[in-house]
Amino acid sequence: MGGRLAVSVGQHSEAGRKAVNQDFHGVVQPGGQQLASKGIALALADGISSSAVSQVASAAAVRTFLEDYYCTAEAWTVRRAAQRVLAAVNAWLHAQTRRSDARFDLDRGYVCTFSALIFKAREAHMLHVGDARIFRLHPQQLEQLTDDHRVQVSSAESYLSRALGAGPAIEIDYRSWEVEPGEIYLLATDGAYAYLDAADVRQALAAHGDDLDGAARHLVAMALERGSPDNATLQIARVDNLPDPDAPGVLAQGGRLALPPPLAPRMQFEGYTIVRQLHASARSHVHLAVDDLTGQYVALKTPAVDRHEDVAHLDGFLLEEWVARRIDNQHVLRPHAVDRPRRHLYVAMEYVEGQTLAQWMIDHRQPGLDAVRAIVAQLAAGLRAFHRREMLHQDLRPENVIIDRAGTARIMDFATVHVAGLAEGTRSPLATLPVGTLQYAAPEYFVGEGGTAASDLFSLAVLAYQMLTGHLPYGLQVTQLRSRADLRRLRYVPLRERRPDLPPWVDTVLRKALHPDAARRHEALSEFVEALRAPGPHAVQRLARPLIERNPLRFWQALSLALAVLVAVLAGLRVTGV
Repeated sequence: MGGRLAVSVGQHSEAGRKAVNQDFHGVVQPGGQQLASKGIALALADGISSSAVSQVASAAAVRTFLEDYYCTAEAWTVRRAAQRVLAAVNAWLHAQTRRSDARFDLDRGYVCTFSALIFKAREAHMLHVGDARIFRLHPQQLEQLTDDHRVQVSSAESYLSRALGAGPAIEIDYRSWEVEPGEIYLLATDGAYAYLDAADVRQALAAHGDDLDGAARHLVAMALERGSPDNATLQIARVDNLPDPDAPGVLAQGGRLALPPPLAPRMQFEGYTIVRQLHASARSHVHLAVDDLTGQYVALKTPAVDRHEDVAHLDGFLLEEWVARRIDNQHVLRPHAVDRPRRHLYVAMEYVEGQTLAQWMIDHRQPGLDAVRAIVAQLAAGLRAFHRREMLHQDLRPENVIIDRAGTARIMDFATVHVAGLAEGTRSPLATLPVGTLQYAAPEYFVGEGGTAASDLFSLAVLAYQMLTGHLPYGLQVTQLRSRADLRRLRYVPLRERRPDLPPWVDTVLRKALHPDAARRHEALSEFVEALRAPGPHAVQRLARPLIERNPLRFWQALSLALAVLVAVLAGLRVTGV
């Protein structure tokens, strides 16, 4: 247990009694960071006998998938990366058919089945379309993990109901599950699996030991000897080792990089000259420095001395630069581009002259709505850049926004960013409550439901409310939540109580974005930004709510006053004898 993911693979394919082998298969076993971020991938495709070009489709599908999957963003989950690649493969195959003589008869076009098995961290991910199969080997049987996409017309006639290239779009079956060391999986076309059983597989594995290629060759030959009339292809995957559940992520370099010494002005460090300290906290120190090679100013971030023994903190420390290198947006702080050896653990980011949003709010106690809208729109654009890559910022707060002299707002500090692709297969795949300033975090974090894009929207809305009023919409109530039942006790302070000069519909927009239930907020950041520009029909309708809904306290005060007046009048009438 522990260490790195290790999977042994054996494979073999033969044309059998047919002149052309329309099956195709492949495997990629990368090393280094790609092993952790992308895993080990096996893929197999089977052409259809009615097509003279189906073997081209099979080869293109497997080759393209195995090449392009490893070129997708490391932040993407296996499912998203694989399905994006397969959608492109399917579109290309279908386009080839439409350009060929087979455009009126798809059975003669660029069509094939496809099955893939990807091992990443401690999980297996299956993608499948068609009638090839993926099995898990048990002592007495082969457990079929895929469904056959085939329609049985009669005992003698059937046809594929789904295949790559058969249409402009394709539905791909997907499953994932945890694996255990020693498990054995098979990928096979129908020319092989229809003539084999679990006993055959175990016999071949026993006879060939660690020679899995030899075992696959033996099983394919056995299927052909038993009368298989089709091409026969078989892949065997044996899980030899899995990383420890608590192993540091793909970014951990604490064991390879030395911890930096305390930095001081005029000090030379890794090709930089330190100018002065910009910021210090219990988690990190930030210094202004000059790149000795280019003369550019940069911000150097190093872990605080007190955190040098915190492996998890050091693992997450390099996440900041890793994230920054994968996001290209003018509203997200960029890394300092440099290509030279590194000996110490630090992060180099662009230096922006300006002020944090926290300082901006001190300087602008009662800002106009237009100024706030401009900043909100910029931050929303930055957050969308994260969300497109399946990342959540999770720590949007005034101190993590820098505004330059031209008024451009940038999001910074990515140490707590949740990256779906990196969290996949770990013990905590959900976005959980980050360590840091909690009063800007969404309620769902505190009740254990995990964060989503709607959680970043909530934090952005908190900033908008605070910029306009100087206060938090719920005070510190959110940080005291412990269960979903507590959500009903949250009391939102209406914007009009603090800024009566603002249009009432602004409060309606913010109230929705700040709803305790994530499902009842705006569906997208763009919707929230647009709603802040002009009131929609929904906002106008909300303005016409009765007083008891808009301000319960004032309603009961008015009702009590009316009753008191009525009682006084009745008492006066009784005294006068009227």
